[in-house]
Amino acid sequence: MTAAAAPRALLEGMFRAAIASAQPAVCIPAHLPPPPRGRLVVLGAGKASAAMARAVEDHWPGPLAGLVVTRYGYNVPCERIEIVEAGHPVPDAAGLHGAERMLALAKSVGADDLVLCLISGGGSALLPLPAPGLTLEVKQALARALLASGATISEMNCVRRHLSAIKGGRLGVACHPARVLTLLISDVPGDRPIDIASGPTVADPTTCADALHILERYGIDAPGAVRELLESGRGESVKPGDPRLAGAETRIIATPQMALEAAAVLGTAAGYATHILGDAIEGEARDVGTAFAGIAAHTADRAQPFRAPCVLLSGGETTVTVRGKGRGGRNVEFLLALTVALDGHSRIHALAGDTDGVDGQEEIAGAVTAPDTLARAWQQGLKAKDMLAANDAHTFFSALGDSVITGPTLTNVNDFRAILITHD
Repeated sequence: MTAAAAPRALLEGMFRAAIASAQPAVCIPAHLPPPPRGRLVVLGAGKASAAMARAVEDHWPGPLAGLVVTRYGYNVPCERIEIVEAGHPVPDAAGLHGAERMLALAKSVGADDLVLCLISGGGSALLPLPAPGLTLEVKQALARALLASGATISEMNCVRRHLSAIKGGRLGVACHPARVLTLLISDVPGDRPIDIASGPTVADPTTCADALHILERYGIDAPGAVRELLESGRGESVKPGDPRLAGAETRIIATPQMALEAAAVLGTAAGYATHILGDAIEGEARDVGTAFAGIAAHTADRAQPFRAPCVLLSGGETTVTVRGKGRGGRNVEFLLALTVALDGHSRIHALAGDTDGVDGQEEIAGAVTAPDTLARAWQQGLKAKDMLAANDAHTFFSALGDSVITGPTLTNVNDFRAILITHD
């Protein structure tokens, strides 16, 4: 390994360690409950849900059946649990039909049955069952508008909960009177269950009025049927204290913080002091990238707030307000903004990637940057600032051969960012 390759190899190794720590095969077994008197029915949705289902099958001692919906390409073969693949981040008809079948299966369970819900990030788009009076096409249009608006994941999921027939606690209510145990892999800042796949089995304290205000805040022109649903309160979600959810239990089995801690172990073993700056960082990706560049440069040049050599780790979910004609991607947009602000700093390397293997709508997890990134870009005629303005960071890093491609990781604990600051 050359000296130039060593920082990239370490950064990619830490990214892989973060992903490995959140694999369902690692997280699921310790949380499986005792067998019920009746049936075990497995329901699930999310990018990790098929792998979660397989982990249940591998460790469950008795009979079981069920249905989970995952993203295209994220299927893990199961023998007794049916896996449905559907569209993400824009929902499609496969997700709609999967959600309809899941709700019907939930309504078929009895008091002696146990429903094991396996929920991970991506479940919001994968369960696009519209509330009465809405259509899939309306939900698709709103999904595209929200994704381009710069709204936070919490804001987007608030809207989704109030336009759904299955999210916002409705799936959990449909399972009543069966016992419900939900196992969550968190991909959201703050690890709030209502925001993981829009909380299909948990009570929701937000309101239709909150959802309407979010649409207005971002200038999203909602169709008349959406506005009527929210203004009338017909889209209200299941609220805290609802007796139908009294026996439901929720456990978070993997989180962004756990992934960052796994990466920190690898960084420390390589001789770098590791510092976790936060697991719930939000904001415009380019603004966060510029701010982190300032922290990294001050660490390298002034030994404040940390001393080099060190690694600065962070997670969360930034947003991209799409104004240009590029391919988007919040992790690469963060990284390109950081690269521009660092202006070729000789001691700073970085990686940013989505732990699910998909940054934005691209089958690319993220990218890496190094002190020579801007120089190599100039040699190819790539104008970093112009491409950042056009939301075209994926094209920038792909042209340099600096994309990080993992393929489907079968888990999702949100964004991973590592900034490595070397010796003087």
